[in-house]
Amino acid sequence: MTHTDSALRDALFGLMAYRELTTFERLSSDARFSPRLADRAELARLAVAEFEHFEVVCAELVAAGRDPQEAMLPFVEVIDELHERTRPGDWHESLMKAYVLDSVVADVYRALGARIGDQADRVAQRIQELDAQATWLTERLRADLDNERLRSRLALWGRRLMGEALTRSRSLLATTVFGTLLSPQEEKELFAQLVRHHAQRMSALGLTA
Repeated sequence: MTHTDSALRDALFGLMAYRELTTFERLSSDARFSPRLADRAELARLAVAEFEHFEVVCAELVAAGRDPQEAMLPFVEVIDELHERTRPGDWHESLMKAYVLDSVVADVYRALGARIGDQADRVAQRIQELDAQATWLTERLRADLDNERLRSRLALWGRRLMGEALTRSRSLLATTVFGTLLSPQEEKELFAQLVRHHAQRMSALGLTA
């Protein structure tokens, strides 16, 4: 592995680590507002899984001789800004945020990991196994979407979340080491893929992207 490859790998792991840590914090906090104990337990379970992901990536960084805190620092501003601009107003908006943003981030992780190399790709795939989470979020949101006012509100919220996710992802690629990773055409294709996948996920809820 060249110096450039290892720098890209460690940067991706730093991004993953901080994103997983903040997602753990968010889900832990949101669980308090769950309307049912069963929902609270499920969100807590998802939060624990995110913290386990954080520990996995930190272990990879330590094994590579990197300080996890140092590796995370370049990504604090962009991720914190994304969370600040997408503060949910209630329980349903919180679930929608997890449903939309976590899936977009998973797509970005996989795209970057696939281009950086086998180790990065393997770790990206390992910590973004979202089937169980996506299934529960889809079913839980669907359960309440017979309310037309809620449907309209969450469709609008989903569009806002996606817009913010695309803006922050572009900023990430423009202002960090990842800017050297994708050609203009590859970046264009990645964002087209993000939009397609988002439309498919919204369709799964019966909502317009």
